[in-house]
Amino acid sequence: MSETLAIFNGMKTFEKVYKAVSKIPRGKVSTYGSIAKYVGTRNPRVVGYALHVNNDPDNIPCHRVVNKNGQLAPGYAFGGLRIQRQLLEQEGVAFEGSRVKIDSHFFSFT
Repeated sequence: MSETLAIFNGMKTFEKVYKAVSKIPRGKVSTYGSIAKYVGTRNPRVVGYALHVNNDPDNIPCHRVVNKNGQLAPGYAFGGLRIQRQLLEQEGVAFEGSRVKIDSHFFSFT
């Protein structure tokens, strides 16, 4: 069994997503797709669904998840695009227009 699968053994998908997102450090972002791959699901939308119903945004920093192009979540559940951007900027994440500079701030789980 791979190390990643061993970490998540017995967990439900949303729990896996929350555990993964909790690992993203301040000043970094990850993508729906990379999180989906890390937790073993094929559909990045599942990550989005999980984050949309996140009951603990203080400990599960869903604002650190963007799409593969660095775009913010139009349906960010905790205040919209403006709030998501503010939270990321407060952590030192740089933007190019409306997109995160993904090359500079991407967090890889591997």
